[in-house]
Amino acid sequence: MFDVGCWMFILNVPAHLDITRRIPKTVRLMAEPKENPLMEKIVSLCKRRGFIFQSSEIYGGINGFWDYGPLGAELKRNVKELWWNAMIRQRDGVVGLEATIIMSPLIWKASGHVDTFSDPMIDCKTCKGRFRADQINEIPCPQKPSKMVSECHGEKTPPRAFNLMFQTYVGPVQDESSIAYLRPETAQAIFAQFKNVLETSRQKVPFGIAQMGKAFRNEVTPRNYTFRSREFEQMELEFFIKPDEVVEAIHGKVTPASELAQGAPLEPQPTWGWEAWHKYWVEERIRFYEGIGLPRATLEEYWQKPDELAHYARATVDILFKFPFGTQELEGIAARSDFDLSQHERFSGKPMAVFDEELRAAWSKLDEVKKAELKKRYYEARLKYLLKMGVENEKAEKEAREDAEGLAKGQYIPHVIEPSAGVDRLILALICHAYHEDQMPDEKGKMETRVVLRFHPRVAPIKVGVLPLLKNRPELVRQALEIRDLLRPHMNVFYDDAGAIGRRYRRQDEAGTPFCVTVDFDTLGEKPELKGTVTLRHRDDGRQDRVKISELLPLLQEKIR
Repeated sequence: MFDVGCWMFILNVPAHLDITRRIPKTVRLMAEPKENPLMEKIVSLCKRRGFIFQSSEIYGGINGFWDYGPLGAELKRNVKELWWNAMIRQRDGVVGLEATIIMSPLIWKASGHVDTFSDPMIDCKTCKGRFRADQINEIPCPQKPSKMVSECHGEKTPPRAFNLMFQTYVGPVQDESSIAYLRPETAQAIFAQFKNVLETSRQKVPFGIAQMGKAFRNEVTPRNYTFRSREFEQMELEFFIKPDEVVEAIHGKVTPASELAQGAPLEPQPTWGWEAWHKYWVEERIRFYEGIGLPRATLEEYWQKPDELAHYARATVDILFKFPFGTQELEGIAARSDFDLSQHERFSGKPMAVFDEELRAAWSKLDEVKKAELKKRYYEARLKYLLKMGVENEKAEKEAREDAEGLAKGQYIPHVIEPSAGVDRLILALICHAYHEDQMPDEKGKMETRVVLRFHPRVAPIKVGVLPLLKNRPELVRQALEIRDLLRPHMNVFYDDAGAIGRRYRRQDEAGTPFCVTVDFDTLGEKPELKGTVTLRHRDDGRQDRVKISELLPLLQEKIR
């Protein structure tokens, strides 16, 4: 919990004061999307209320890096805890991992990042700007903001590949032997530790390994506020499943995704193949977003076309969110086949196949025709992968044949379904969706415009504001502090006694606080029938209820679950 003084500093800034006017112009250009009034308001609010700050702002800022202030840090922590609970603690068959940011560079060679992880980049010789070639129709020209980069007449270089990984050195000598990389994703650590986690956690396929953590990509043009940054956090799950041939060998069939129920939560079944598991995780992730306050109407499913798929993917669904600057990806759910484990097996020389007693027992009961059919399909899939990776024909055929023969021994390399989401993008989506302006009466009954963040109580940085009606009445302050101390072990509480009560409500509205508890003279017994009660104010509609102090904690706990 943050120091009260820190919260007071953040929340005491008058609502009408736009602090972004004090930011150096160069920083403001980074932070504020052009010709998007709503985003300008959101950026201003995030700065004003302590959600997000430009990194290194006092030195002019650094493009693509952002710091989270007191409210932003709480919001981020809530989101990550909700994701961790949903993915691991409330689910059987998923365990956690926390891996290092710097790993062996051979991992990134095996995954393809060293050779292929790049964006097309162009330079403008006129404005000296650098841009992604595929975004020049969307980025304003630095010299002529009314025109896009593609429309200005500046002389541009031909597109060229730009590797997105941040390079560093490990050890005292800076040469090629000491080169390492800041991880561009968290997934590869999971694949590298797959066998260790499998053996120590005593899991069986299907099961998942989840982790969240920092990732780094040297984006050519970070843009749209925190949406595309150079330093960000990921929440990733690698869910390992049996190949379809193995499912069919054990259970006699593979349930197609088309047979799964529509609308209701799906219950995993042993007969599921990769398509069913893929659909399951798409639905699970959408349900998660709905549970934290993003309605399904704000989300879209985009099924990538064959020519859009990554080299490792059989299918990918992007969950899109309607940001003020356009509908953009919030999360991708990819069916990654067995590409990653196979790559690490090839490059490390360590076996990644698992032993499945159920498969070995079932295989002995199959007739020869079925065995031949399943081995042929498995052989063809493995051969396709090996040839795609550049293995010579003869060697590829030999390895694929050995892999297919391994089925009889109960051995196979698991396939993977990967839901991968960005924490920072989700934070921005939640803020954008929560931002509202409405009309409410002030203390004198005059209607005024109110800015409010309507966060779902689960994610709200502050759950309850505790406000004594007057700060110069010790008896009110004493009672308010007692209520704060009662609630604080169970939720994040903010104590505020500065200014008129209406102004304090507005500050809490802008912070997204769903409830405010006001201690007044009726609490102390000015009206005997109301003694021991407080005013509970609801953020979204301004409604105020009288609630007994003795009933306050369970009532709030129920509302913020």
